Amino acid sequence: MIDRAGLAAFLRHRRETLQPADVGLPRGSRRRTGGLRREEVAALSHMSADYYARLERGTGPHPSEQMVAAIAQGLHLTLDERDHLLRLAGHRPPARGTASGYISPGLLRILDRLVDTPAEIVTELGETLRQTPLGVALTGDATERRGNDRYLGYRWFTDPATREAYPADEQRRLTRLYASGLRELVALRGPSSRAAELAVLLQEVPEFREVWQTQEVGVRPPELKRFHHPEVGALELSCQTLIDPDQSHRLLVYTAVPGSESHEKLELLAVIGAQRLTP
Repeated sequence: MIDRAGLAAFLRHRRETLQPADVGLPRGSRRRTGGLRREEVAALSHMSADYYARLERGTGPHPSEQMVAAIAQGLHLTLDERDHLLRLAGHRPPARGTASGYISPGLLRILDRLVDTPAEIVTELGETLRQTPLGVALTGDATERRGNDRYLGYRWFTDPATREAYPADEQRRLTRLYASGLRELVALRGPSSRAAELAVLLQEVPEFREVWQTQEVGVRPPELKRFHHPEVGALELSCQTLIDPDQSHRLLVYTAVPGSESHEKLELLAVIGAQRLTP
């Protein structure tokens, strides 16, 4: 059963204790109130300001589990805080584990500060959960994909368009990498895991069967990742990885050597991407 008063009080308290910088928003010179505004939380949670305001007033509808999870992510709640919010809303918290799409506040805070850098948060199976604007400009928006297409390794073998951003020799290396990584996850997570399900589905793809039969493990990403962007051309980027051990999420950050041609192209891509995002 929903605890409307408890839900409203908890939401209000968490909103008032957050600062704009905590969620990647500019403070602005005219801000008079402490904490975030209701409309800011609503935007971060991808819902209407009126809907969120009614929840804070204790007069809103019974929010679905998905809506509560979206608010928890928008408020950068910890897993314990998210579970508490779900209980207040009358829902049972989901089981925790590596399949969770809930991002830890620590990773979100880091990502929020990478406004001028291509970066993304992905699951161990390569499902993109969040991207920076320059990350979207570099590789496209991967967060809107559905079904098996959410997983990069699956798309790699089933959708030729996935490979268009990479030169031919890089494609060969990545083919081995994704098959090797999936084999390791199947062994790690077991025959009932999502990784095992994907491996079975991909047996229908001849190229995957061929590379899978080599039994290769231990293939690691190259130190430099090469991209071929349709508007700025070839780029060479280093990829640094930060791992959240509790969720097995990875924060991937792409950087170029300052003063290099790739660095200049990234700066150009930032301008192009900003123009695309402007109505």
